[in-house]
Amino acid sequence: MRAARTARGLSLRGLARALGISPATLSQIENGRTGLSVQRLRGIADALELTVPQILDIDLARETDVLPQAGPPAPPEAGEWRAYGPMELEPVLRAALDEFLAIGYHGATVRGIAARCGLSVAGIYHYHASKQDMLLALLDVAMTELLWRAAAARTEGTDPVERFGLLVENLALFHTHRRELGFLGASEMRSLAPDNRRRIAALRIAQQRMLDEEAAAAAKEGRFRTAHPREAARAVATMCTAMTSWWRPDGPLPAERIAGHYVAFALDLMRYTPGETL
Repeated sequence: MRAARTARGLSLRGLARALGISPATLSQIENGRTGLSVQRLRGIADALELTVPQILDIDLARETDVLPQAGPPAPPEAGEWRAYGPMELEPVLRAALDEFLAIGYHGATVRGIAARCGLSVAGIYHYHASKQDMLLALLDVAMTELLWRAAAARTEGTDPVERFGLLVENLALFHTHRRELGFLGASEMRSLAPDNRRRIAALRIAQQRMLDEEAAAAAKEGRFRTAHPREAARAVATMCTAMTSWWRPDGPLPAERIAGHYVAFALDLMRYTPGETL
């Protein structure tokens, strides 16, 4: 039981609170100093999202529960930020993403995620301490990729208008090619614990700041004629992130073409002077 609890990332006090018993009682159970009813064992299994047999015979080092790990994708060479290959996630995170998309974070269970990737629940905890950790890891993957692509796109621009357009193109491409991660970020930020939410929010702010800075610079030069460049930049970002709710790869418009449309929409919103070229 202690092995199951620690693999789950729960403290003695935390599990005791979930079970409605004192930490002292739980400590006696774990140390074999008091009897344990079948009913209480089932309650402990439910609290740990395990079955009773898994608690009685837990072993996190079984070879059948060892999965290959996928490292972070390497950034493309300069000028290749538009290139997207298949999304590479280690099996547990791929299963977690599928489960979260299918039934939502709060409906998802570690048991369901384990079933999707062919592991025992105990095996899942060998890789991620909790469902919350899986959500955080997925949003970290999304924001890390989005930010290095944005930085690469921005460096290609020679003036604020061009850099703004490239940033919008990048946002549109990301939210089509990586629409699953984008949708998760849009729908499940509220499910993050406060510290985790602040961490991901800081990354999102960094992305938005790039747009804000280029919009402000273009407005200062008189090339964006909107009276509210900052608010317009926020509207542009929201327009791009919303693409995850409707764009499909088998639809009539490929990602690259719709990204071009969105750059034009964004420049219209900024009241970019017709006839000026990017």
